Amino acid sequence: MIPMSLAQVAAVVGGKLSETADPEAVVTGGVEYDSRRAGPGGLFLAIPGDKVDGHDFAAKAHAQGALATIATRPIESPAIYVDNGIEALTRLAKHVAAASKAIIVGVTGSNGKTSTKDLIGQLCADLGPTVATEGNFNNELGHPYTVCRVEPDTEYLVLELAARGLGHITQLCEIAPPSIGVVLNVGISHLDGFGSIETTARAKSELPRFLGEGDSVVLNADDPRVARMAAVSGATAWRFGIDNPAEIAATDLDPRDGRYAFTLVTGEGRARVELRLWGLHHVYNALAAAGVGRLLGASPEQIAASLSRAGRLSERRMDVFTRDDGTTVIDDSYNANPASMGAAVRTLGQLPTEGRRIAVLGLMADLEEQSETCHRRLGEQAAEAKIDEIIAIGEGTEPIVEGAAGNDREHSIDGADGVTATHVPDQAAAIELLRHRLRPGDAVLVKGSRYRTWDVADHLRAKEDTDQ
Repeated sequence: MIPMSLAQVAAVVGGKLSETADPEAVVTGGVEYDSRRAGPGGLFLAIPGDKVDGHDFAAKAHAQGALATIATRPIESPAIYVDNGIEALTRLAKHVAAASKAIIVGVTGSNGKTSTKDLIGQLCADLGPTVATEGNFNNELGHPYTVCRVEPDTEYLVLELAARGLGHITQLCEIAPPSIGVVLNVGISHLDGFGSIETTARAKSELPRFLGEGDSVVLNADDPRVARMAAVSGATAWRFGIDNPAEIAATDLDPRDGRYAFTLVTGEGRARVELRLWGLHHVYNALAAAGVGRLLGASPEQIAASLSRAGRLSERRMDVFTRDDGTTVIDDSYNANPASMGAAVRTLGQLPTEGRRIAVLGLMADLEEQSETCHRRLGEQAAEAKIDEIIAIGEGTEPIVEGAAGNDREHSIDGADGVTATHVPDQAAAIELLRHRLRPGDAVLVKGSRYRTWDVADHLRAKEDTDQ
């Protein structure tokens, strides 16, 4: 964090120092809400929970070197007392962002935020000291937590901006105002919060609307809803894409083994990119990152080299590995929505394999009244991708089987195109089915919303050999 005395921190967050806290002690470490990560010179944020109360670990954090705990009830170790811990963290993050010299990059979109943020973070790290959101820690706790990791020498702060409703992205931007914004796409997701794709588009447009004169926004030229956002922003718009005219473009695409190569084209020149990440969708993510790199002054050659080195940083996202029996597994089980599911089954369809291609698919959550249609379409997409076998897990996924079959039978089909689709009630049943069906040399995709396929992925990972 930017060094501050405990007295300064208390003033910024509107808190009161306990008698045991040294007002002159200087905070040089970060703010941690997990006592296991608390360390010398830092602060500990005690968050009350339903099962665990962070205040019970304040003494442990202090013993590990934390100078004080941001607390909402009395504790024996040094403390800064506040009314609300998350609000205090937010105020501290606003102060850190304002005091920092870092260029702030904000990334949003319905799909690919985390992967793109990781690419931008790795590209920026090649240019100078960088702080980026860990995983998809992009909410009202994770966002200010990330901002508070900024240090005096940090040059780039890369933030993933998520929303489950209107106004959320604006609130995050107000904590750490970006000067570069990236909007990847607008798709069907979180309809429980947004209600419609039009509302989703309005929510994602909050980032370009927030940006003003002197700022830049990087927009997907191949997504009409995103491309139109240039008209609502006061920032200079830069577009990336494959199919439509764009300042940052990809040509000469080569799918290779599913990890694409392409020629990056910008106003400054051309350079060849060879991605280590799987799937065509990562070409778009890479182009968005290239747009940021260009704005930061990197040459096409520098950008291409960074993108070609960049690897997967976040777990359960297109994590491709080979087990010791020769089975290839694509663990993309962290989360799912219609667009990311479609991209995943297409990637499986392109993956070279000597055996069969098997897709283990869980529920796509929060689709409301569109759930049946979207799951049926997923089954159709899997059949179109020439997937050999589909295992649909849990209530609500029966339409996947119906879509793959092209008829209305619900539980198991053998399609005319050679696809076998089976519905099972839970992950345990899917694992048992895989025990009997999986053969050496097969390729398996595991994907669903959140925890709905994690047990399957972990079962397959138990025999993991090497990452690809």
